[in-house]
Amino acid sequence: MGRPEFLVLGAGVSGLTTAVYLAERRHAVHVVSDRAPGRTTSAAAGASWGPYLVNDPRALHWSDVTLEVLESIADVPRTGVRMVAGLEVSDDPGGPPEWATRIRDFHRCTDSELDSFRPLYRTGWHYTIPLVDMPVYLEFLADRLRAAGGTTDFRRRVESFDELLGEADCIVNCSGIGARELVPDKTLYPTRGQLLVVENPGIEEFFQDNQHGDDLTYIFPHGDQVVLGGCATDHDDSLLPDAVTADRILERCTKIRPELSNVKVLDHRVGLRPSRDTVRLELVDLAGTPLIHNYGHGSVGVSLSWGCAEAVGDLIV
Repeated sequence: MGRPEFLVLGAGVSGLTTAVYLAERRHAVHVVSDRAPGRTTSAAAGASWGPYLVNDPRALHWSDVTLEVLESIADVPRTGVRMVAGLEVSDDPGGPPEWATRIRDFHRCTDSELDSFRPLYRTGWHYTIPLVDMPVYLEFLADRLRAAGGTTDFRRRVESFDELLGEADCIVNCSGIGARELVPDKTLYPTRGQLLVVENPGIEEFFQDNQHGDDLTYIFPHGDQVVLGGCATDHDDSLLPDAVTADRILERCTKIRPELSNVKVLDHRVGLRPSRDTVRLELVDLAGTPLIHNYGHGSVGVSLSWGCAEAVGDLIV
């Protein structure tokens, strides 16, 4: 392999999406990571589209760009992306976030529809959004990257940016929580997430709450499996599944969909979301080599992924 124009560090959804975006615009791209996509934090994500709890004025545009891309590949075999109708509820009496009301089929729940959720939830709405089966989607992105001429090395651990100097015209840092030590960026912290994958007893619509606190409840059907979640525990870097957390997730989800009470649990997944006050997406100089940081997406890495990839491309035009 000759010298690439771009060396992308990280094989999660941000790294692979950025690499695909650049490679499909005829740039020579090489992705480096110490783990394959299926072993990254992204593989342990839920995941549904939506710019939740992100404090960045750029996020709405980034999420709009991503929504358009996800809609374009939804329901295509082996992408892992499907447009699914469902229900979102919230404890916020102020109603849905502005971005949610812009979805084409958005409509508010009636009082009678919310009766069974009170007093825990006070508002709710229906809409259709992309759900993403992350292990499948990451494999799709990796295949798409290779089809565009990109190359990968998923067995290389990078301890310092200095060791990458001279290997590419530009380095793109999509190292997720790894940026905490690599940059280093002490404003970056882990938000632990845990979910269960269970057999699908016949659920076709999603459910999720837009809730404050550590406990999240979501039910995401993916064919013959359902992803159940979850939690968002700041400053917890344990990657071991916790039995108490798993039991609480299953209990909450079963209250919403009683048919989940006796399902077979197929897998437990844990990941560390790379959380930060704002996304870091900027161009800096590394001893004469352009270095673009693209990390700190927290729980919305999927939702911002294509918009952030486009922004990376704009920085090097």
